[in-house]
Amino acid sequence: MRALLSPYDKTGLVEFARVLTSAGFELLSTGGTAAMLKNAGLEILEVASVTGEPEILDGRVKTLHPRIHGGLLGKRNNPEHISEMQEHGIEGIDVVVNNLYPFQQVIANPDATLDDALENIDIGGPAMTRAAAKNFQDVVIIVDPSDYIEIGNMLAAEGVPLEFRRRLAAKAFQHIAVYDTVISAYLRGNDTSSEDEDKSSFFPEELTFGWNRVAIPRYGENPHQAGGIYATPGEMGGIVNAKQLHGIDMSYLNYFDADAAWVSANSFSLIASEQEHCVSIVKHANPCGLAIDGDQSEAYLKALAGDPVSAFGGIVGFNSKVTVETAEAMVGTLFDVIVAPGFEHEALEIFRRRKRTRVIEVRPSSVPLLTVRNVTGGVLVQQPDEISENVTSWTVVSKKSPTDDQLRDMAFAWKACQLVHSNAIVFAKDFALQGMGAGQPNRAISVYLAGRSAGENAKGCVMASDAFFPFPDGIENAANAGAEAIVQPGGSVKDSEVIAAADRLGLVMLFTGTRHFYH
Repeated sequence: MRALLSPYDKTGLVEFARVLTSAGFELLSTGGTAAMLKNAGLEILEVASVTGEPEILDGRVKTLHPRIHGGLLGKRNNPEHISEMQEHGIEGIDVVVNNLYPFQQVIANPDATLDDALENIDIGGPAMTRAAAKNFQDVVIIVDPSDYIEIGNMLAAEGVPLEFRRRLAAKAFQHIAVYDTVISAYLRGNDTSSEDEDKSSFFPEELTFGWNRVAIPRYGENPHQAGGIYATPGEMGGIVNAKQLHGIDMSYLNYFDADAAWVSANSFSLIASEQEHCVSIVKHANPCGLAIDGDQSEAYLKALAGDPVSAFGGIVGFNSKVTVETAEAMVGTLFDVIVAPGFEHEALEIFRRRKRTRVIEVRPSSVPLLTVRNVTGGVLVQQPDEISENVTSWTVVSKKSPTDDQLRDMAFAWKACQLVHSNAIVFAKDFALQGMGAGQPNRAISVYLAGRSAGENAKGCVMASDAFFPFPDGIENAANAGAEAIVQPGGSVKDSEVIAAADRLGLVMLFTGTRHFYH
């Protein structure tokens, strides 16, 4: 019996090689792997001595040879295959241990060049793995070091059962599929800023997504649903790669809502200066509290004041390291998750008094090339809603013009509105969310709910709407609540009536020309 060992990830390989030797396997290997195993005192037959050919082209060609692939693909129950193998001096290979060059780790380095990437595209590894997986009835293919112990126990007993071999083969093909997906995405490029009408390069005829599992929560959205958490290959930041510093395990919904809090807290770079802190409080994926201030604890208190009732049991996100002053200000309010780029030691100690509250540290991540949503029969794919906007490009359509303070609050409200689920309405004042309406079937109801949520604080607010107003009723509801200025995309066939209503009610109104639906 022969085992071919040629993995890039050599975790636990020496120990497993010893298990294979004890089970009666002759060990074949290549290059650096062979050297490592020999140094560990193992007897190794180098692949070059089997093929009769040296490794060539800087190691690009090692295992691509009939004596290797014939040994992998020959069916042991096929007399013609056995005869041909004997005729050509091919011995069967019964176990393959292989995983692939670290392409995704290489391209994660911002200094990586195209040549760096190309040299880390594995050729022989995928071919060898595919061959072994195709012939899983005769060959055990192992791509994951975590399987070594279980397989070793099987080999020491009655061998690896056929059904388990089948599962290993499926795992191997998945390993290759993810690898190829990452390479394909890299070569397609990640520039989605082109203004060309032809976006076909972003949406090829065949599209795959390769994700790596990082966690299995107790259940999904509801207890009767199973769930899984997956990371984008090569991505080191974002919620799914966060470091949990305290608290019980994250649930499916914790991940979902924590992402909303993290994204919203870090979405105001064009509005807030580097010295300003943004705090977002999220409940059911919508920000119910959102504020910017030069003092982090004040930003938190302003965000909490936006809707202290909904904040209970919510998720709070920060765009800056959490200070001890902020942690002290948070005492007395229950949060399921606190997410930030870092925590002062004293702040973390305060949070650790809460047994259930999850405290997670997150690194920034890249904007995804595409966003994906499942629908029956397939998926919907689109570019993310990332667009540079500037208040100077907005159009004043009302008789009244905004003050400088109103314009600043409009910029804040407009960005906040982009983070709220449609139909989205946001009331804001002094860089703080005062009330919002989300997910309603008509915009007038969203306005009413946002104004009601703001209460007395709605007086003097600006209001933002993610899409145009089809009728004047939404404008009337805004004025009744106390709003003094409105920013919206415009574009309704009844814009003239909507503008007339704003003028009649003494409101400022600006059109952005851009819609931000978020379903």
